[in-house]
Amino acid sequence: MFFRLLREGFIFAIKSVIVNKLRTFLSLFGITIGIFSIISVFTVLDWMEKSIHDSISSMGENVLYVHKFPWGLNTKLPWWDIIKRPVVSKTDYQAVLNRSTKTASACFTVSQSEQIKYRKNLASDVDVMAITPEFVNIRSFEIDNGRFFSPEESASGKNVAVVGAVIAERLFDKADPVGKQITISGKRTTVIGVFKKEGKGGIGDTGKEEETLVPLNFGKTFVNMKNIFLNATLMIKAKEGVPIQELSDETTMILRASRRLHPNESDDFAVNRASLISQSFSGVFAGINIGGWVIGGFAIIVGGFGIANIMFVSVRERTNIIGIQKALGAKRFFILQQFLVESMLLSLIGGMLGILMIFLATLVINYLYDLNMYLTIANIFLAVFISGIIGIVAGYAPANTASKMNPVEAIGFSF
Repeated sequence: MFFRLLREGFIFAIKSVIVNKLRTFLSLFGITIGIFSIISVFTVLDWMEKSIHDSISSMGENVLYVHKFPWGLNTKLPWWDIIKRPVVSKTDYQAVLNRSTKTASACFTVSQSEQIKYRKNLASDVDVMAITPEFVNIRSFEIDNGRFFSPEESASGKNVAVVGAVIAERLFDKADPVGKQITISGKRTTVIGVFKKEGKGGIGDTGKEEETLVPLNFGKTFVNMKNIFLNATLMIKAKEGVPIQELSDETTMILRASRRLHPNESDDFAVNRASLISQSFSGVFAGINIGGWVIGGFAIIVGGFGIANIMFVSVRERTNIIGIQKALGAKRFFILQQFLVESMLLSLIGGMLGILMIFLATLVINYLYDLNMYLTIANIFLAVFISGIIGIVAGYAPANTASKMNPVEAIGFSF
């Protein structure tokens, strides 16, 4: 009996939606915008969090990054004290290699922005990174074309480079870059490899797509290693089974001894972990999440009032029909669920339209900007759940009013 009444109520609701097209559109608009606002924010947040997680995975969760500057947004150190710190040097790199018992591999890198030329083509502000040979043991990446440096090329400082996919496209268009001669800071360099194109990540991250790697001994020919603002990093990978905190403590002791710091002196370097990045952005994500709920929530509330208003109009228009149904024996529950189903159906259609708009938007964004953004199943279910709840809440008052009508008065009602 319940399902038969539900089916009849659903049929009534469908007919009402089809007959009153303009009213239906106006009812759906607020819910559609509200769902679009909330779920679009969640979709972007999911993409950003996944991108950061992927970036952390590529950096290695068991890898330390020793740098002049600490990572994260919550450092309590005065900025002027950090600026006065010495940059990480090859001496620090050698100290870790010689004294550490918990290190599987260590790599020293320096990077700076350079112009790269190939014939008449120019790529400006390219991040050129000069590295020691251990880089391949610490950072995960894929070579799409060609190869990486050999130990001999690294040791001799040969003029070779591995370029990012975006840089390769700028300089060579569709031609094969491997074996071609480019110019980095006036130095003729042979391209021996191209990194695989991975798509852009969150927070402006492009992976290796816009980087160019060269051996450190070659990079020293055009990088001022004594520059106090040199962007130098020491990457240290822990041995298997060694907790990252133990490696961090050992690294701190080794560098303090190497730099001859007094026990009362503070560290003049920062031992960073990739996990600090996600921790730094957790508060930002929470704020954006709340903002999405607030903005979308107002739109949904307005949409809910719109549905309630339209449903009161629908009750008024169908007062005579309600009176006839009750005179023929229809129970209050039948009248109540008839209008609740209609209200919920309107809200669900509005929610699905919002989901469709987000899906189409992700397709356009991925096509234009080469992003890996997609609408998750969890967000779809959340949108449907919110729409259903709003439909029931907004429709209950007019549905309850309709169910309490006196059949005699309802049949005699005239406009």
